[in-house]
Amino acid sequence: MKEFEISCPVGKTLSEEQLYSAAAKALGVARNKVASAEIVRRSLDARNEVLYRYRISASAVGETIEKYTLPEYKFVSGAEPVIVVGSGPAGMFASLRLLMEGRKPIILERGKDVHSRKFDIASIGQRQIVNPDSNYCFGEGGAGTFSDGKLFTRSNKRGDIREVLRQLVSFGADESILTDAHPHIGSDKLPRIVENIRKCIIEHGGEYHFDCKVIDLEQFNVGNKKSWKVICEGGLTFSAKNVILATGHSAKEIYRLFARKGWALEMKGFAIGVRAEHPQSLINKIQYHGKYQPFMPPAEYSLVTQVEGRGVFSFCMCPGGILVPSSTEPSEVVLNGMSNSMRNSQWANAGIVCSVEAEDVPEFDKYGVFALLEFQQSVEHQMFDFSNSLQAPAQRMTDFCRKIVSSSIPKTSYTPGAVSAPLHELLPLGVYSRLRAAFPAFDRKMKGFYTDDALLLACESRTSSPIRIPRNQETMCHVDLPGIYPCGEGAGYAGGIVSSAIDGILVASSTTA
Repeated sequence: MKEFEISCPVGKTLSEEQLYSAAAKALGVARNKVASAEIVRRSLDARNEVLYRYRISASAVGETIEKYTLPEYKFVSGAEPVIVVGSGPAGMFASLRLLMEGRKPIILERGKDVHSRKFDIASIGQRQIVNPDSNYCFGEGGAGTFSDGKLFTRSNKRGDIREVLRQLVSFGADESILTDAHPHIGSDKLPRIVENIRKCIIEHGGEYHFDCKVIDLEQFNVGNKKSWKVICEGGLTFSAKNVILATGHSAKEIYRLFARKGWALEMKGFAIGVRAEHPQSLINKIQYHGKYQPFMPPAEYSLVTQVEGRGVFSFCMCPGGILVPSSTEPSEVVLNGMSNSMRNSQWANAGIVCSVEAEDVPEFDKYGVFALLEFQQSVEHQMFDFSNSLQAPAQRMTDFCRKIVSSSIPKTSYTPGAVSAPLHELLPLGVYSRLRAAFPAFDRKMKGFYTDDALLLACESRTSSPIRIPRNQETMCHVDLPGIYPCGEGAGYAGGIVSSAIDGILVASSTTA
């Protein structure tokens, strides 16, 4: 096998003949001696002429080719059970791996199935009613299902990213995610894929239990072996030797449960800030250097700088996307971004966030390991208190930096709406001062980014969990609790769909028989 690169202008198709001819040249063989040529990766290059750059893997006739085969899922109805708390990407892919290994996943989800969940999500935007157990964060598929479905990750050292992507394709995702540098499914397509994964797990003997919120964990003896009882709200209980906790970054109740039990937790830095919403046409103009054409994909961006010893960076950038209310309680304002598969809205949005460590907020030291969680909640509640609703406090970017309340604000995609606000006063001083310095710095990298047409809305606060549930690096088990396996974003070991899925696979493979 040999890998090489070729390019093709955006808007033109890379034909099979071009592909195989390039492969023959790279391999140094005749065209009819090329056994295979496939695209490994496709990335967009808009530095000069707008091109797609393709990384190709090719082989000559007679070479041994290692082919990927989809995993075999075993029927596990009567097999050893493993309780999986949470049905986000970590929980789903942990469960799929358990099927492969011949063990029975019993999935407990505090929220609703992906179809029923849509109605609760609609109620947030239309009637400002937040169901604490069924919203943009909680429910089948987790936060990623209705928050864009971006699959980009840098965590390839921890596991096989392509295993996750190939399985997603087998459940209905477009094959382009196997090659695109920044693969994306879209919130319009993810629910069907999530539903297909559930059907597969059930058909192979696994179990799903919705509206099943875990409120307690109790260890007990079975002969000379330890096991766990998982107690859910309403009195329903489940028992198994192993419990995988894949509860997501917003399941504060699990952290509180650990604290009540005296079980180990660790504080973890996170990032907080605003969502910045620009006209997508402006981002296209900047990133394509004025060469944008309608057949080109909507432009993305990634920005980072250092201000006063802390990173300020773009997060979860959504080209052609919209802003959504990600509150998990009625008295907080939390924003996130999403886009459908076509990415065809008139807006581009991204979190612009600042890293925060415990030493940045000494006034919260009294909360111990919960200091950064309490800080996170205080900012979310501050935004709600200002608007007295789920409307987002908002300010034009230029006014934000000048400390001026905006006399008017641009139209926004955020359905609960926005209200002009002094974000320069509402945000914590350290966060504000760093964001204020970052926006002009970003403009030097993307001329036109710092503009009166950009709207900042607060707050973007669920970038990651501010708490980690510690685990043994070798066994993947909680440091003090044999049989409890913290997993994914909620445990502080992942960030995003693919890295959470990889962590779920690793943890499931580590659970003891």
